Amino acid sequence: MRAALSSVRSVPIADADALDEIYARALLGSVAEPGDGFLGRAIDVIGAVGAATLLLESASPVDLVEALTNAGGSADLREAESGLGRWSPRLDLGAFGRALEQAARVGARLILPNDAAWPAGVDELGIHAPLGLWIRGREHALDGSSASISLVGARAATGYGEHVTMEASAGLVDRGFTVVSGGAYGIDGMAHRSALASGGTTVAFLAGGVDRFYPMGHEGLLSRIAETGAVVSELPCGAAPTKWRFLQRNRLIAAASEATVVLEAGYRSGSLNTAGHAAALGRPLGAVPGPVTSPASAGCHRLLREYDAICVTDAEQMAELVGGGPRSAASERRSPGSVSESADRGDRGDRGARGAAASPETVRVLDALSTRSPRELSDIARRCGMTPSAVMGVLGGLEAVGHVKRHPFGWLRVARS
Repeated sequence: MRAALSSVRSVPIADADALDEIYARALLGSVAEPGDGFLGRAIDVIGAVGAATLLLESASPVDLVEALTNAGGSADLREAESGLGRWSPRLDLGAFGRALEQAARVGARLILPNDAAWPAGVDELGIHAPLGLWIRGREHALDGSSASISLVGARAATGYGEHVTMEASAGLVDRGFTVVSGGAYGIDGMAHRSALASGGTTVAFLAGGVDRFYPMGHEGLLSRIAETGAVVSELPCGAAPTKWRFLQRNRLIAAASEATVVLEAGYRSGSLNTAGHAAALGRPLGAVPGPVTSPASAGCHRLLREYDAICVTDAEQMAELVGGGPRSAASERRSPGSVSESADRGDRGDRGARGAAASPETVRVLDALSTRSPRELSDIARRCGMTPSAVMGVLGGLEAVGHVKRHPFGWLRVARS
């Protein structure tokens, strides 16, 4: 496994301590869901190596509490039980080794917070910051050497939204900005394509491993992005995208950029989640207005009316968000899907995900279920990164409203027409 670790690092591994840190962060990133706040807090106190060692040694919740307390931190037994209950079922060294080998095969590299290529903005996520980032492409695409703006919006974009995005992305590239987005259909895809066509740098953050470009229809586009920019994820190779991971991915888009602009979005668009993260981080937030009769622009109008986003109509005004233009006051008010709505994203997530009323725990459990193959409780818990008792509590509520059903061999998600 040492050879595999060396192959996914462009920065030379200086000594055994550096190798241990790389191993620990890569391993912990494979067992925890993105943004796990308790794990982030544990790493702040005992370090990644200390946390990984306890996990590998099958430490008890009491051992974890004692380790944190002795190092000057704090944790209660319930937190420790929940944390170990989430991570331990996912500890599979064979699968971890295969993920490293797959990363080496596709040319993915792992960068850590102390690397020069690390995007410093994500550190502002605190205990919810990524443990490491897997990158295919140019590692220094987000190192701060050039200003960056994220352009996000609806997948079901209209011709109006795509036209505005094309002009904005090209104009920002001409002004020296790196364009950041999520690689999805619609607004994201147009932002990336326009940046590439203008000879600029663009970065795509994925909700799954960088070995499998998603969506599949954008495999060619994402491959082109990796040639001059970067395709990035905090998840290991082999990890599948889920609704929960898309929501957590959005925090990276917002944090890695100096400003976020929503170009077109429905009233309950997932883009509002990214906007909420930007506002909660105190980043400038812009929104492009659209026809008042267009449902596709209702989300942008909501940001302008309810969350004090700045009205922007072209690349010049978007650039002003970073270069001394008016700063959004949204971080001082309630913002959709923002940090203030969740004390711990890793354990509780963003309420109002994708504008829906479902709790984050519900989103994660539904992600882990199939409509065709029944799954046992332990399998569901492992897939969604929750404890079996927490999963059972959610399943009971979902069964009561007819969203899941029991099966002799486990649980099924009820297909909705």
